[in-house]
Amino acid sequence: MSCMNKCLILAGLLVLTGCASIPSEAPELSAELGKRISAIEDSNITLLERFFDQKREEVDRFIEDEWVPEFAKQFFSNETISRAWDTIVREDDREQRLLFLVKIGPKLQERINNKRLELIRPLDELERRIEREVRSEYDQARAINNTITSFLMSSSKVTESRVRYLEMVGISDDKIGDLISETDSAVSNLLGKANDARDKVGRAEEFLDKVREIKESI
Repeated sequence: MSCMNKCLILAGLLVLTGCASIPSEAPELSAELGKRISAIEDSNITLLERFFDQKREEVDRFIEDEWVPEFAKQFFSNETISRAWDTIVREDDREQRLLFLVKIGPKLQERINNKRLELIRPLDELERRIEREVRSEYDQARAINNTITSFLMSSSKVTESRVRYLEMVGISDDKIGDLISETDSAVSNLLGKANDARDKVGRAEEFLDKVREIKESI
C-alpha cells in the first residue's frame, strides 16, 4: 500500500470517528513520534554500515588467505616465469633477484587490487541500494506521521486507538531483513572451504552472480 493511501485511510478513519475528544497531549506525542522515527532510522543505517564493513573484511580475508596463494601458484607455474625465477635462484644473483621483483611485483599487486575491487565493488553498490530502500521506508513513515500530526492539530475529535495508530505507521522490515540474510549467505559461501583450485575460482564468480541477483531484486 502506498504512503498516500495509508495517509488517506488514516485521515478517513479519523474523520468518520470524530465524536471522541482528542487528548490535549496527542499532537505533541505525534510530533515526538516523528523524532523517534528519525532516531531509529539513524540507528538502523549505522547497523547496516557495520554489517557491510564486516562483510568487506571477510572478503579481504578470502582474497588474502585463499585467492592470493592460488593466484601466486598459478602465476609461477607459467613456464617462462618459472624458468626465469629458477635461473635467478640458481645463479644467486642479488641484483637480478631485485630486478625481477621490481618488474614483476607491481603486476602482481595490480592483479590482486583488481580482484579485490571486483569482489568489493558489488558489496558497496548493494549497501547503497539497501540504504536507499531503508531510507525510503522511513520517509514513508515520516510522511504518514506528519499527516496525522497535522490532522490532530487542526481537528477536535478522534477515536483512533493507539495500537491501531502504531500499526499504520510501523515499518515492515521483512524485506530488508531478507536482503541482509542473503548478503550474509553470499559472503559465507565465498569464504567456505574449497576442495580444489577450480572451486576457489568458481566461488568468486558465484559470489558476484549472487550479489547481482540480490541487487536486481530490490
